[in-house]
Amino acid sequence: MKIFMDGRFVDKADAKVSVFDHGLLYGDGVFEGIRVYGGRIFRLEQHLARLCDSAKAIMLTIPMSTDELTEACCEACRLNGIRDGYIRLVVTRGVGNLGLNPFTCERPTVFIIADKIALYPAVVYEKGINLITAATQRNHPNAVNPAIKSMNYLNNILARIEAVKAGTEEALMLNAEGFVAECTGDNLFVLRDHVLQTPPPSAGALLGITRRVVFELAKRLGVLVTEPNLTRYEVMTADECFLTGTAAEIVPVASLDGRIIGNGKPGALTSKLIEEFHKVTRSEGTPIIKK
Repeated sequence: MKIFMDGRFVDKADAKVSVFDHGLLYGDGVFEGIRVYGGRIFRLEQHLARLCDSAKAIMLTIPMSTDELTEACCEACRLNGIRDGYIRLVVTRGVGNLGLNPFTCERPTVFIIADKIALYPAVVYEKGINLITAATQRNHPNAVNPAIKSMNYLNNILARIEAVKAGTEEALMLNAEGFVAECTGDNLFVLRDHVLQTPPPSAGALLGITRRVVFELAKRLGVLVTEPNLTRYEVMTADECFLTGTAAEIVPVASLDGRIIGNGKPGALTSKLIEEFHKVTRSEGTPIIKK
């Protein structure tokens, strides 16, 4: 396997980050997880735009242009024979001293991994996933804003630990006001009275790329999408519920904290959105190999 490291490709065994890198020491950096379908990188432009926004928010200057990042992602796929898989693009603050001051870091570290991806088991998409509500609250936007896709994922990990210990793969996270924010790695949607609803960014939801695709698909299908504050009650009593994420795609939800949602099976709209999403992923994207 070849890994992109600061301007060149190296063998996996030689892809190393310094122990003095502030990304390792403090989680100081940003990243994107990007999908590859049929030799095309899906929504690469949107992922790079979000990466740049995240970097700007933490005053991190990415030492590569968007065109250079695009080519590096494509080359990583070409070198590793990835036509269907996953790209992890990471920009750390870089090497500095043991203090917190980020301005001691002279140059950010950029690395790109292109590899296969492990999805949820097929049974999850057929029968739906069971969620629990995590006791761990979502970070407050005035602390570490969830809109920043940073390397500091401990908030999500603590909630994911709760999910795993409860025997499931995902957990619902609430914000400090008790409203639904998102899950540990996915956005959440519910269908109530023929209206699709998802938490607003102000509630602590990441502006997910797949979330955006669902907005587009729903519009094509004539389904209204709104962004109200949601409670656990409104999730439990929804007609349908599903999660969205780059790795997960669209995942039906069967229950929350033991309460069956709808009839406990993937709903009609959820199934239609999954179908339409697969069509989109196979028809658009940045070609890995230029014609």
